[in-house]
Amino acid sequence: MTRRRFCGLAALGLAVLALAPPPAGAQVTAVPVPREAVTQHRGVFNGQAVRYTATVAEAVLDDPAGRPAAAATTIAYVRDGVKDRARRPVMFVFNGGPGASSSPLHMSALGPYKRTSAAPGDRSAGGWTENPNSPLDAVDMVFIDPVGTGFSRTFPGNDGKAFYSTSGDAEAVKRVIQSWLKANGREASPRYLAGESYGTTRAASIVKISRDLPFDGVLLIALAGEVTGREMPYVVALPTMAAGAWYHQKIDRAGRTVDQVFAEALQFARTEYLTALVEGGSLSPADRRRIAERMAGLIGLPADLIAAKDLRISKNDWMFNILKDQSRRTGLLDVTVTAPLEPGQDGAIDDPALGVVPKRAAGAPAGPPPSPAALGAIPSPVVGRYINEVLKYPATEPYYGVNFAVNAAWVHERGANPYDALGQALRQTPKMRLFWAAGYYDLTTPAYAGRYVLDQAGVPAEQLTAVYFAGPHGVYDHPENLARFNAAVRTFVTAP
Repeated sequence: MTRRRFCGLAALGLAVLALAPPPAGAQVTAVPVPREAVTQHRGVFNGQAVRYTATVAEAVLDDPAGRPAAAATTIAYVRDGVKDRARRPVMFVFNGGPGASSSPLHMSALGPYKRTSAAPGDRSAGGWTENPNSPLDAVDMVFIDPVGTGFSRTFPGNDGKAFYSTSGDAEAVKRVIQSWLKANGREASPRYLAGESYGTTRAASIVKISRDLPFDGVLLIALAGEVTGREMPYVVALPTMAAGAWYHQKIDRAGRTVDQVFAEALQFARTEYLTALVEGGSLSPADRRRIAERMAGLIGLPADLIAAKDLRISKNDWMFNILKDQSRRTGLLDVTVTAPLEPGQDGAIDDPALGVVPKRAAGAPAGPPPSPAALGAIPSPVVGRYINEVLKYPATEPYYGVNFAVNAAWVHERGANPYDALGQALRQTPKMRLFWAAGYYDLTTPAYAGRYVLDQAGVPAEQLTAVYFAGPHGVYDHPENLARFNAAVRTFVTAP
């Protein structure tokens, strides 16, 4: 197979490098031989019986000085028996964080196997089962675990700083994609990028630096775009708060669906609410009270509280007050998830939908949540076992589902908006298309925030496929959403 041959040559080259005598006085760091595992499988996806090859392999990445610094792992699923691979699409998939592995999209959404149900944040319980919704019948998929996540590691003596920034990460993942395409003879295949959460920023950043690597389409799930200013951060969050209030029955549903409530709140947010915030001190007391009461009927908080907050309801204001009468709070990634309301919560890393902060023991005093650096790398044993046992990958180290040490070390390069570059690429290439999926119950990256970012980036409406879900940050959560999500992805990548 092409991939096996490539890795063998890479290993040979590295072995020769290691055996060659170093220059006088040079410091030598041993570079591990890239690991690889190739297995054959059968599955039924979208009602089709499919034979496919799974390849787990490492790609060696150099630092800016050209020295081998890290290995990034790819998990590829390629359909067998395809006569013309130049017409078979391939999709490169990653999650976000930064510091998150590809495991959510890999094993909860798109992959040929999916994790069985477990409690939020429980990465040890359960196992895996076949995923009949996977779009593998229509598109080959390469899941990428960036450096510091999954089984991807820096080499001894390297601190990973070259990869822990917006531009450094985008360049590294681009190199992984280029290497995979070349090694597998797929340069002529239609190619797609798919990213979730911070992975949407990564995807847009890769497009920005890839004039030499064009893509046929980009898929953004839970778009993580920066929304700034005195008004818009509040405007874009309000429809999601309304959806959450509908879910928790803190407003009068009046026979309306969550879709209808979201649409009503969106219209209000873009018109009367935005105008009221812009007017600020010029807004009459009567109009201020009217807007506060209208908001109360949509987002479920008392009008007096809304007025006291000057009509500006933050995410924490909503999460910590909507269920205050029950001494509970909601999640951020998923506002349908709840937990006890306790002193010291910051509304971020203590998100019960994330599930990384240990539960406080009964009677223990409440305190501030730990920092990302203190949490460090958090293994996902089930995903690691699946890759070891089903895909036969010979890794003995833990599989890091999310690495908060990477997150803490990350350099976010503010200023240049990669979504502007994505919008420009779409305008310059009318055949290029964009897929965007958003969940009504995601307050981390609110649905309207994503649409606002794309609108301001000038994404042509005729090149955009937008899909909304009654779901959380991982829009594919719950069986109905999973089926809809994969069907939408399949339709997008196979459209003429």
